[in-house]
Amino acid sequence: MHLIDSHCHLNFEGLSNRLPEVFANMEEQSVKQALAISVSKQSFAEVFDIAQANEQVYCTIGIHPDSQEAEEFTVAEMVEAAKHPKVVGIGETGLDYYWCKGDLAWQHRRFAEHIQAANESGLPVIVHTRDAAADTLAILKEGQTNSGVIHCFTEDTAFAKAALDLGLYISFSGIVTFKNAPQIQEAAKYVPADRMLVETDSPFLAPVPKRGKPNEPSYVRYTAEFVAKLRGEPVETLAAYTSDNFYRLFNKVPDIRV
Repeated sequence: MHLIDSHCHLNFEGLSNRLPEVFANMEEQSVKQALAISVSKQSFAEVFDIAQANEQVYCTIGIHPDSQEAEEFTVAEMVEAAKHPKVVGIGETGLDYYWCKGDLAWQHRRFAEHIQAANESGLPVIVHTRDAAADTLAILKEGQTNSGVIHCFTEDTAFAKAALDLGLYISFSGIVTFKNAPQIQEAAKYVPADRMLVETDSPFLAPVPKRGKPNEPSYVRYTAEFVAKLRGEPVETLAAYTSDNFYRLFNKVPDIRV
């Protein structure tokens, strides 16, 4: 079996201080590669270093939408960084109306700039959306997104359909395993096999049966098993097509199965 954690934060506390163990656990659970996600200027430097030092890790460049004061990259800086073989996506970026209130024009501008960088670099955009479904779709549509993924999907099937119609992929995290997530589970049954990814968003959101514990990339196995059961298929089948999808979307990452 060959699984990929399409979204994790290896530079965060709880993972960065135990990377050899994290990588050994990945191998034990057949998680062959991981995408380390940038959320700030500092975190980009950190995930870039981790990706450089570990052949099974790739990274992205971007600024999370949770802080107006965050130091930002220019579009040109993101496009330049995206030329590096280890930098394979733009983000995470998007809209967050849960943590941020008031005039959020700055969020919209930042999101649009990340989409522009993704389009100019030819890399996919990694989209964070929380309590902002309609505006997220509107900005993606306006930016004429070439490719991307709605990460840590927490919306309903209607949103999934709208995102799929824009050409996006849908990535499911450990949240799909929670008892209080029926609408996400319905969406996981709906999303076509050629547009689905799995992720941990570690060190957050550990799936059942690890819920409440620090998450790590090896735990993507539990999410994959849960979603496969939901869809009535062997986990090996889901692992194969989610890996196919990862390599198609993040096409700078070499397919190590070949």
